Amino acid sequence: MTIEKVKIVKGANFISIEDTKYLSEEELTEFIIDLMEQPCVNAIRYLNILVNSQFSPEIERLLQEYDFQFHDEIITVQKELNIEPAHSPYTFIDLYTISEKEFTTVWNQVMHASLNATPSMNAEEQMESIKIELGSEYRRSCIMVYEKGQPIGVTIPHIEEGTAQEGRIFYFGLIPEERGKGKSILIHQHTLNLLMRTFGAAYYIGSTSHKNLPMLQVFKKNGCMELEKNKVYKRVN
Repeated sequence: MTIEKVKIVKGANFISIEDTKYLSEEELTEFIIDLMEQPCVNAIRYLNILVNSQFSPEIERLLQEYDFQFHDEIITVQKELNIEPAHSPYTFIDLYTISEKEFTTVWNQVMHASLNATPSMNAEEQMESIKIELGSEYRRSCIMVYEKGQPIGVTIPHIEEGTAQEGRIFYFGLIPEERGKGKSILIHQHTLNLLMRTFGAAYYIGSTSHKNLPMLQVFKKNGCMELEKNKVYKRVN
């Protein structure tokens, strides 16, 4: 069945369709038509579909017929985890120690003026989705990054649902004042080490906007290899 070939991620108020690369053009066309005929889909606030670069413009035209809008193009990378980061001045503290309000306040700052496309949801809304996706383990994954006692960013490492060893980072970034100082490379290294040492991940899958050149440079510096490109289409009810 076509639906078994794709990955469906469900959050508090969104559904995201991923891994369309495993479908033929005909299968993806049929999948989109069938999906949009489901009553439950129209009750969802945000519906996202990641369309692999292999597909023709006909898929985009079909999505536009269903009121999807092009949102961004993202580049996905991968890396086998064997990283040993250098000592750093940064401290990583999770939600078992800090409050959710402290975390989401900084997270909203991190999202401000990001080079990634503007997210549909704020940090508080995304937090509700994280709780659904990660369950009781969400507190361990939501980590604030500190330097000299001051919060400078957030990182959210976790094991991808349905896998045992696939490490992901739900969100990663610094507040505007700390960008462009070369700090992201080492903080990203430490997050990869956390995925390996604390979460038990064997490999990492990451992604960012094709416009986010600094993050793409972080991926390159930390040995991540490009895996695929996808266009993101969003439909908001």
